[in-house]
Amino acid sequence: MTKPASATATLAAPRPSLFSDSGSPAQGLVEAFLNVRNETEHRAAPLTAEDQLIQSMPDASPAKWHRAHTTWFFEQFLLGEYCKDYRPFHPDYAFLFNSYYVSAGPRHARHQRGHLTRPGADEITAYRRHVDAAIVKFFREASNDTLAAIAPLVEVGLNHEQQHQELMLTDILHAFAQNPIPPAYDPAWKFPASTRTADEWVTLNEGIHTIGHAGEIFHFDNEKPAHRALVGPVRLARNLITNAEWLAFMQDGGYSTPTLWLMDGFATVSNEQWRAPGHWREIDGAWQVMTLAGLKPVDAAAPVCHVSYYEADAFARWSGKHLPTEMEWEVAARTGQLNDAFGIVWQWTRSAYAPYPGYRAIEGALGEYNGKFMVNQLVLRGSSLATPGGHSRITYRNFFYPHHRWQFTGLRLADYAT
Repeated sequence: MTKPASATATLAAPRPSLFSDSGSPAQGLVEAFLNVRNETEHRAAPLTAEDQLIQSMPDASPAKWHRAHTTWFFEQFLLGEYCKDYRPFHPDYAFLFNSYYVSAGPRHARHQRGHLTRPGADEITAYRRHVDAAIVKFFREASNDTLAAIAPLVEVGLNHEQQHQELMLTDILHAFAQNPIPPAYDPAWKFPASTRTADEWVTLNEGIHTIGHAGEIFHFDNEKPAHRALVGPVRLARNLITNAEWLAFMQDGGYSTPTLWLMDGFATVSNEQWRAPGHWREIDGAWQVMTLAGLKPVDAAAPVCHVSYYEADAFARWSGKHLPTEMEWEVAARTGQLNDAFGIVWQWTRSAYAPYPGYRAIEGALGEYNGKFMVNQLVLRGSSLATPGGHSRITYRNFFYPHHRWQFTGLRLADYAT
């Protein structure tokens, strides 16, 4: 459950993993497809049918819906477009399990996904098996030319499903955190060990750097085009901010000092009555945090998690520092000197989620995935403990609204170099 590494991407050439050394292009696609599809079921396995139905807030989705939506993606965009003899598993599923692909047709309201008592979890399992069997059959019967043509689309679908695998864990953790008798998703789960070094800063001298994805292996369309940007002079913290450092911020009145906060941030703190990061509870004077293993004492040495952009920005101001831009983060990450850049928490940057110079969304329904969200959100870099293995890379751009904190989100600081 803690494997490190979140979709429409540019339809670039397929990465070598889809054409493995297993003997044929078809077999390579089958293995890559089933590996990802099986991981989704592995993550759903600890959940009861009741667990899979719950939607604890409009931003989250039920696990059952995640399993169905990722299946609909392949049914809609692969089988529906390339397999002439295929008939949809159920005539209503396209309406129930489309997300926001307006070009693909009408859809059930996002905030009402938790109302879908039917189809049940077992029926979604049958749906997944039906679509998986049809796709494997299609792969094995298609010509090599056809497989080469559809491989980029398959890879989009697999990366899309990996993103939903991460959301399955963040969403069920949020749901469990609302329970007064906190359940455990996996009692044996442990927060990944982090790394700290005494050498606290990575210094970036002023210079022009290439930002974004420059190769032809898989990448999301928002990672391109690669472009040149002026970065530095600036220092980035090698280490992530810890719970101990956050507790000091809290004890110093961080949540009640309006001068530390953006106006919208302090309004959110007041309206939501935040006094600590998400999923924290004060019990008998001691702070505990809801984790995938249930309620646990806050580990002072662990990186802080479940903080919003507003909180991260306020902490940076309290520290006399600031958050890095996404360009600064990317350049520093390329040096290999950032501890825990991947696999523990996504790291907030102060960069608005906006298109790179020269960005063009791909055509068709798949082009709706990234471009239309490029407003009012902030970029996060790295990956989290919930991100599937092999899914992260230095140029990856995650993005959320500044009040969001149900994801595994933390921070590292930056400071102007002197």
